[in-house]
Amino acid sequence: MQNHKQYFLLDPEIAYLNHGSFGATPEPVFREYQRWQRELELQPTEFLGRRHNGLMQAARAALGRFLGAPAGDVVFTTNVTVAINVVARSLDLGPGDEVLTSDHEYGACDRTWRFLSSMRGFAYVTRAVRMPLGSPEDLVDEFMQGVTTRTHVIFISHITSPTGIVFPVNEICKRARQAGILTVVDGAHTPGQIALDLPAGAADFYGGNLHKWLCAPKGAGFLYARPEVQHLLQPLVVSWGYESQAPSGSTFIDHHEWCGTRDIAAFLAVPTAIEFQEQHDWVAVRTQCHAMLKEALHRLADVTGMPPLYPDDSWYVQMASAPLPPDVDVAGLQARLYDEHRVEVPLRAWNERKLIRISLQAYNSRQDIERLLHGMRRLL
Repeated sequence: MQNHKQYFLLDPEIAYLNHGSFGATPEPVFREYQRWQRELELQPTEFLGRRHNGLMQAARAALGRFLGAPAGDVVFTTNVTVAINVVARSLDLGPGDEVLTSDHEYGACDRTWRFLSSMRGFAYVTRAVRMPLGSPEDLVDEFMQGVTTRTHVIFISHITSPTGIVFPVNEICKRARQAGILTVVDGAHTPGQIALDLPAGAADFYGGNLHKWLCAPKGAGFLYARPEVQHLLQPLVVSWGYESQAPSGSTFIDHHEWCGTRDIAAFLAVPTAIEFQEQHDWVAVRTQCHAMLKEALHRLADVTGMPPLYPDDSWYVQMASAPLPPDVDVAGLQARLYDEHRVEVPLRAWNERKLIRISLQAYNSRQDIERLLHGMRRLL
């Protein structure tokens, strides 16, 4: 397996098996990020007062091509949590309405919907996704059984944070559209793991992180909205873009792109992150990481004696979780793996299960997996 560890700035003493949490940026991309920051400081008025709109437009054009979407249907956000807040706070939901979700959602986004539910009176309904998994068709059928006449919105992850499952979101969104239900997709882990064509995906709103699997700098995410539903969105921060008479040609862009003075270097470095992965054949990288992850899960099952969560490896890409014995102290085991074996990997209690989540990127090697397995054998 070709290894790209030399491009990353990670501590070489750590077996870093937690790319999924915060990502990691290759040095050439990080250098471009810092170059933009220096340009901003060289002449702030020129940069933000005269060049801002053109620079953002160029970066959005590159992002749009990467997502298969028109640049006018995408705005940069600092992360998915912000994107979901834009959508959730904009939708006209109240008593008698329901938002349907799964029990695999990311905590920050769950909190967003629960907060708004308590403020506005709509119901946030969590539908359990049966584990171990069956078929994608069974998952869709079981999930959609949670739809009622009061369901106005479906909120679902594309790739789940706790379990790494690739949900069949296109089929869920398709059925929701037929039923007149709006869909909001959390794609935090998708860009860089799965090729996207957002207009073909049927989601009304799609938020993604670029600092994770695309390896862009921290603070780079996006919100996509179909043209037919963009009018539903209100700016999360009201600034100069509001009442702007749409100089960009899009109120969607103007309302959400200009949020006052801020560092836009992470957004401007996104095209370089896209180019970096294209130049280094990231399709092959993903394939290699997936194969290494599949092997790691099988070997980990031998160590723990616990059956896998997935019927086959089509359910995950570069990130997956494995069950641990129910008596394991996950916080203590995670701390000891790091302190005694220098392995960075998240463990957590989730839905009455104990899980370890492994996420692999181009800098990982089989030596990292061996160190994890050695530590698990010793500590368990």
